[in-house]
Amino acid sequence: MATTATYTVSGMTCGHCVNAVTSEISQLDGVTDVNVDLSTGAVTVTSDAPLDDAAVAAAVDEAGYEVVK
Repeated sequence: MATTATYTVSGMTCGHCVNAVTSEISQLDGVTDVNVDLSTGAVTVTSDAPLDDAAVAAAVDEAGYEVVK
């Protein structure tokens, strides 16, 4: 059963930012879809099972951005 979680990411300003965040999160085990709304910073992640928020935050950090708590 797929689960969906939404995170708010700060610092994204362009399509390259969106691609970087999408690419890093997509590499996490179980992720099936990543949808980024550049205007709001909302990142919706669909996965096969609930994700560890710390793993998502680490992936966003790896892309050079930050999950806003």
